[in-house]
Amino acid sequence: MGFKLQRSLLWFLMAGAVAFVVDVLALTLLRDALGVYAARAVSFWLAATTTWLINRNISFAGRSATGSLLAEYLRYLGLMLGGGAINFAVYSLLAWTFPQGPLWLMLYVAAGTLTAMSVNYLGMSRLLYRQQPEH
Repeated sequence: MGFKLQRSLLWFLMAGAVAFVVDVLALTLLRDALGVYAARAVSFWLAATTTWLINRNISFAGRSATGSLLAEYLRYLGLMLGGGAINFAVYSLLAWTFPQGPLWLMLYVAAGTLTAMSVNYLGMSRLLYRQQPEH
């Protein structure tokens, strides 16, 4: 594994850790007002936006996406929907089957996040922030 790949993967994982905190905090704050599923949708969007900011500026720095910043953000969110669907499915299955207390929901978010991480990394590294060939 090359240094650039190791660096991007390490920062990707750190971005995921920061986003996990954002995700869980938002879910905890919004759960009573919106319910566990709508709150999860909002918390996912906030977490995805957090990872986009970190990944575009640090994890995949030097690998620019084409188009405007808004177009990049929308493509990023589109890619995250694949991993997000996996993430939300795992979370929902666990929340539907088991208790819905704050600690339990945090564990369900973690299970969904870990399940979806490989899909998200491959989508970003292979589609949005492709390594440009060196000349």
